[in-house]
Amino acid sequence: MTEPIRVLILTTFDHDEYVIEAVAAGAAGFLIKNTEPAQLLRGIRVVAGGEELLSPGLIRRLVDRLNDAAATPQLNPQALNQLTAREKEIVGLVAHGLSNSDIAAALTISHATAKTHVSRAMTKLGAHDRPQLVALAYRHHLVEPPGRADRV
Repeated sequence: MTEPIRVLILTTFDHDEYVIEAVAAGAAGFLIKNTEPAQLLRGIRVVAGGEELLSPGLIRRLVDRLNDAAATPQLNPQALNQLTAREKEIVGLVAHGLSNSDIAAALTISHATAKTHVSRAMTKLGAHDRPQLVALAYRHHLVEPPGRADRV
């Protein structure tokens, strides 16, 4: 069986619609052309390794948009209580744009353990994919959006 093709989009256009369409079409990553070379190489490695990646600047805007969309499910209040402290921590890291590999390095755990925690959190919260997990994390205040403290 051949490996699936992984697509990382590099563009000068950071319009929300383009990002949404690209992800809906199956793109695994979306970076803006002015991304630093080291971050671009990291992005290529992350996507090639089977994970998804969005430019950090896009995450905030998309989260706002997803929070407004009816497609983001409301949680049963008990779902949040089912998360362990570690799973909550990892959901926060996912929401800040970290890949499973980045999470593993930050927490000094194996990649497989990070992936397991992400998967369990998604299952407990009913998230169908990583972007939906991010939207749930922000909507239910498991993490504060980037830049919110700067606007107060």
